[in-house]
Amino acid sequence: MSENIFYKLRDSIENGIVTGEFAPGERLDETQLATRFGVSRTPIREALMQLSAIGLVEIRPRRGAVVVDPAPQRVFEMFEVMAELEAMAGALAARRHTKEDSAALLAAHEKCKEAAASEDPDRYYYENERFHQAIYAASHSGFLEEQCTALHRRLRPYRRLQLRVRNRMKTSFSEHGEIVDAILAGDAPAARERLRSHVAVQGDRFGDLVSNLANRERRTGRLG
Repeated sequence: MSENIFYKLRDSIENGIVTGEFAPGERLDETQLATRFGVSRTPIREALMQLSAIGLVEIRPRRGAVVVDPAPQRVFEMFEVMAELEAMAGALAARRHTKEDSAALLAAHEKCKEAAASEDPDRYYYENERFHQAIYAASHSGFLEEQCTALHRRLRPYRRLQLRVRNRMKTSFSEHGEIVDAILAGDAPAARERLRSHVAVQGDRFGDLVSNLANRERRTGRLG
């Protein structure tokens, strides 16, 4: 199985959990999921292990993977912390970036432009992830980079799905441009505020996003 196909499999299960198709406390049967997606149990097991690592499922003895309730308040709190961590990374990147960091950030920004033009929210998300990783690296704070990466991973399903909100990809890319300008200009205060706002908007829209997606899933009877 290719990496891209595996990601689509894992993301589909994520969608089902976040939108409520798989209810909190529900056991995710590997055999049933394998049949549903037309794959063997091995990639299903790996996907469930990855979802366990970010807190969406819990692996229990004799029960296997069980869906964890993604309490909205908990998600909002994680976005609040993520916004502050990213703001710090942006400020440090503005002060510490090298020529290599600048090149990596601009290259990631260009990839986001291509993904946005394709109007594929999942493609844009993964390029967006690389864009944010370039900022973390440019902060030249190993500990901060580790913490940002870990929490970014925990918020992956929500940051990915919020890009399906109307016009959010276009808005996100525009915000990226402002962030790049601030970092490359060495304007730490502006980089801090633009990144904080960029991430906080995602958290604010989370409730509407999940509600809209849940309604869509009920109408279509399938994963997005």
